[in-house]
Amino acid sequence: MLLLFVISKIRGESSDSNVEAWEGGEGIEEIGEKWWVEEEEDDEIGIEMWGAEVSRKVPVNVNSFGAAGDGIADDTQAFLDAWQKACSLENAVFLVPEGRRYKINATRFKGPCQDKLTIEIEGTIIAPEEPALWDPKSPRNWLTFNKLTGVRFQGGGVIDGSGSKWWAASCKINKTNPCKGAPTALTIDQCSGVRVKKLNFQYSQQIHFQISRSDSVRISGVRVTAPEDSPNTDGIHITESTNVAIQNVHIGTGDDCISIVNASSNIKMKNIKCGPGHGISIGSLGKDNSIAVVTAIVLDTAIISGTTNGVRIKTWQGGSGYCRGVRFQNVKMIDVKNPIIIDQFYCDSKTPCKNQTSAVKISGVIFKNICGTSKTPEAMKFACSDTVPCSGIVLNNINLEREDGIAETYCNCAMGIDYGVVKPPADCLKSSACGGGDKVEENEEILHTEL
Repeated sequence: MLLLFVISKIRGESSDSNVEAWEGGEGIEEIGEKWWVEEEEDDEIGIEMWGAEVSRKVPVNVNSFGAAGDGIADDTQAFLDAWQKACSLENAVFLVPEGRRYKINATRFKGPCQDKLTIEIEGTIIAPEEPALWDPKSPRNWLTFNKLTGVRFQGGGVIDGSGSKWWAASCKINKTNPCKGAPTALTIDQCSGVRVKKLNFQYSQQIHFQISRSDSVRISGVRVTAPEDSPNTDGIHITESTNVAIQNVHIGTGDDCISIVNASSNIKMKNIKCGPGHGISIGSLGKDNSIAVVTAIVLDTAIISGTTNGVRIKTWQGGSGYCRGVRFQNVKMIDVKNPIIIDQFYCDSKTPCKNQTSAVKISGVIFKNICGTSKTPEAMKFACSDTVPCSGIVLNNINLEREDGIAETYCNCAMGIDYGVVKPPADCLKSSACGGGDKVEENEEILHTEL
């Protein structure tokens, strides 16, 4: 009866309705989307558009504080001095003018600031090329904006991480090197009410743009570019954040286009172009036996092309917590190796990961209106924990094909339903609690390398 109720409820709602998080026998939890507000077509505050507002806006130009903008001199102190001034003024515009290249070392732009601050990046901000010249006090961050409220980032400029030498030193490129972190290009940390519009990120040392410990962040018109073989260069990374909207972005990198990790909820992505890269991912979650909680994630309308994964949830063995209330819908896949994948045996490690019984619980995941081509036989893969199976997986209107073979669905310990046209068939979701896949032997070691 519960299964019939779930099917009828999902069929009866439109594509913009709430996310159903069916717990596979534990009842239904509806996670509303009232938090999501379609982006208004806000006018930018660019210098050329100020007009009558010029008397109200207070421009603070980094050049006035000694920035050379020649791509050679270190402009870090000039940026900090200009920031201190802009932060102290109401209606200030922290201005990075166009037509110049500003070299900046690791810098933290601290708040809180006065109201209505605009960060207008029109020129190019570049990082030092040599890892040896990096500030050792900030090994994982380049540009960090901290404790800001109601701030707008805009201007159409470029944030360039000069990452090629960092990539060459990565253990994923040179196996003899130790594995260590590299800087994230831009981090918005402990902020609220932030808008980021029409910025360009490229060649970051690792992650391009991170939202951390923040609430109510809207990102639109952003473009992220890095080579397909650049390691760990995620496009947009969300951690410990709520009420984040990402819209009308184009991301092509060497890692996940968008990644969402622990303590994040109410995240919506809309009109996303992804490729190359590793797709759009929730996770990884549960590394080093940690607790993870991720809820209310929606991807609506995307084109994913030439990536190793399409839409993915990835967790490490040994973790705990849960990921639930997820919907991926209206997605076109073009030559994607793993279009739909849940992997609870994720192991991005030089050494094999030993089998463990605990796992992050995955439930209430809807895949709807997804079509396109798979480069591998397993167009859909649900590799779930033997002891903490996935439940409440819903497939509706799936059409994934291979140009040169038969597409298949793989299941291990995954339970759910399908309706409408579902190709390839997913009968393994309904066959048993651990349906369709061979159980892993208790002492077997599993190595799932980065997909």
